[in-house]
Amino acid sequence: MSKKLKVVVADDEPLARERIRRLLEPQPDVQLVGEARDGAEALTAIHAFSPDLVFLDVQMPEMSGFEVIDAVGAERMPLVIFVTAYDQHALKAFEVRALDYLLKPFDDERFTRTLERARRQIARAADPAERLRPLVNGGRGDGPRTDRLVVKSGGRLVFLPTADIDWVEADGNYVRVHAGTSAHLIRETMTSIEGRLDPERFVRIHRSRIVNLERVQEVQPWVNGEYAVLLRSGTRLALSRGYRQKLQARLRKEVA
Repeated sequence: MSKKLKVVVADDEPLARERIRRLLEPQPDVQLVGEARDGAEALTAIHAFSPDLVFLDVQMPEMSGFEVIDAVGAERMPLVIFVTAYDQHALKAFEVRALDYLLKPFDDERFTRTLERARRQIARAADPAERLRPLVNGGRGDGPRTDRLVVKSGGRLVFLPTADIDWVEADGNYVRVHAGTSAHLIRETMTSIEGRLDPERFVRIHRSRIVNLERVQEVQPWVNGEYAVLLRSGTRLALSRGYRQKLQARLRKEVA
């Protein structure tokens, strides 16, 4: 029998804890090891039970969810799924590398998808090959992979599926994410966002550019013996010589 996922639920609302408990009960691979009514109890439960996953409310008495993470330490904190009624916390939740963000009231399907993402992430973390991946990648990609990013758009926080991204470029202390006719600035480094994107879908073609392989139409000669990547949108991006071989190998693999 495989090892069960140990879960702690921290929320100051009894009905919220009861709902998550009810949704977890049918899961044969999940063990609810502790509940907490405030931040201090959450901190105690995390130290006592060493859970794999914490459903963590943002606004709680004693300590907020973010303060709990600070107290435990980001490197020692279990996988976190934030649960809250306030969507203004979403951006900060992703800045501290929370796996996901459940906005109350959420439905059963949304909860199930989130729990499945947690299973996959925990399984990867337990895989020796995955633990060695950051060393192989020169320290890149030590954050959890994500299938969506939180971006600001028209004064709102919007979840952008990574599958919708065409390419990413460095822009000072930010990265600019291009998706269709839109472009979004995110305060993140190229190395960190590369680590969060699926390496089977995204590849770096320049120290300042990452492309979605599904958007690449062709690699073509450009000027002075250099090459360019032509996207299906018509966008042409310079391909750095140091990344050319890796990109061509990936494209051959795509058509094999």
